[in-house]
Amino acid sequence: MEASLSPAKSRSFFRAFTDHPASVGETYIQHMAFAAWFASKLFIAGGAAIVHALIPPLFQTTASTQIRELYHQIENRHRTDQD
Repeated sequence: MEASLSPAKSRSFFRAFTDHPASVGETYIQHMAFAAWFASKLFIAGGAAIVHALIPPLFQTTASTQIRELYHQIENRHRTDQD
């Protein structure tokens, strides 16, 4: 039994890699770079939260500050000055 996609399914599968980035005005590479940067920030915030869980005086506001900044970044990412 051979596991291959039909040409139509193959196009649909690969189009999924570009449709979402295009919907937010980015190429696949641009979207991948932003998502990787965003994930690294979440990873760092998560590490700070774990350290804080073990040693409460450390990193008291680091994770929450990071999350607020990331939220602001996402919300304002594709806005243009329309004022």
